[in-house]
Amino acid sequence: MTPSEVIDFCKSNGIGIIDLRFTDLPGTLQHVSVPLSELTEANLAEGYGFDGSSIRGFKSIDESDMLLIPDTTTAATDPFFQIPTLHMICDVMDPITRDSYSRDPRHVAHKAEAYLKDSGIADTTNSAYYFIDSDEGFWNTGAESTIGGGNNLAYRPRNKEGYFPAPPFDTFQDIRSEMVQKIEHFGIIVEKHHHEVATAGQAEIDVRYDSLTKMADTIAILKYVVKNVAKAHGKVATFMPKPLFGDNGTGMHTHQSLWRDGNNLFYDANGYAMLSATCRHYIGGLLQHAPALLAFAAPTTNSYKRLVPGFEAPVNLVYSVRNRSACIRIPTYSASPSARRLEFRAPDPSCNPYLAFSAMLMAGIDGVINEIEPPDPVDQNLYEMSAAELSSIRQVPSSLGEALEALERDNEFLMRGGVFTDDLIETWLESKKVDVDDLRLRPHPYEFFKYFDA
Repeated sequence: MTPSEVIDFCKSNGIGIIDLRFTDLPGTLQHVSVPLSELTEANLAEGYGFDGSSIRGFKSIDESDMLLIPDTTTAATDPFFQIPTLHMICDVMDPITRDSYSRDPRHVAHKAEAYLKDSGIADTTNSAYYFIDSDEGFWNTGAESTIGGGNNLAYRPRNKEGYFPAPPFDTFQDIRSEMVQKIEHFGIIVEKHHHEVATAGQAEIDVRYDSLTKMADTIAILKYVVKNVAKAHGKVATFMPKPLFGDNGTGMHTHQSLWRDGNNLFYDANGYAMLSATCRHYIGGLLQHAPALLAFAAPTTNSYKRLVPGFEAPVNLVYSVRNRSACIRIPTYSASPSARRLEFRAPDPSCNPYLAFSAMLMAGIDGVINEIEPPDPVDQNLYEMSAAELSSIRQVPSSLGEALEALERDNEFLMRGGVFTDDLIETWLESKKVDVDDLRLRPHPYEFFKYFDA
């Protein structure tokens, strides 16, 4: 909707509150609400003020005034409030210069898409995804449970056996369906949902691809919906990458393709897996820069407890058709030219999608510009290869600290077109090094189990 259409819609539909939303640097959704009387075309153009010094990764207290500029094309009613509320996703602006704020993650996403067009390689990049908790946990098999009114009725998925079980094993069908309906309320197309591999209610919700910034908007909305529907049912949903020891973690497998003039640039009927040279070079860029990329795409200390062998985790920096043990998989569900894409399996949903998607795109563009050839594809189970065979295959960083070190060494590809800035990367590194130290300096519960009686 245009600004005038938003105002007319609100007046016609009894909207009382306007909720303005954006993400902080780490990616947590923030919001501020204004009454309908404050929804004017002048305010929509001028912006709404807020304190940037109170937002993680934004301004210092001596330059704290900032503005939110609503993107009226994102306007949608919110299904969770009693008072009729319209929400809009916003861009962040400096009130003095009237420039977009360099550390606003959504601004980075806008710049990444603009740089793609300026590069002449393509005009759009598409992405798609995933998700999550539990009475249903296998460890509760002998416990009283709210499933069945306090009785223990068994039927709990064992570790690694949660993929596609029908009820009564799958106890969250209605909750996931409600999540899907609420997500669709925001105009997002959902392709499917189902129980995932891990016990304790791990779930997957697949949403239809869109352009980069819109897809990041979608992830912000989806996480908001999932958390609120879970809470309404007395549950809690987590997007933590590895909440359970000994079971599969949660990734955000990101499907990507480049398009120009309506044609998929990743398709070539004669290429390996029907992939074009452009796609192969894009893959080369992703794999070459993957250690640095993961500082944005797997940005927590917990992320690297997921990225370990044995849990369908993509620890090996190779690509392959259909092979989920590779870092990049080429889906083969359809032979259609429009379906030719890659699935980058290393990201997880703890990331800020605006920054992670932008970083992936910039790595891929660098691969296309420099014609980076990836290693030969590996079409066998990497987890069953010998140590000698694996010795020649690069692996993802084993810790957030390693990923941050990689980003310090390798970040020029992110700077093309001014998409990422020194200021943003330095701020990111500083904040994430604090995360590393926070965990490093604190005794871990398992250390008590191992060493308390030393």
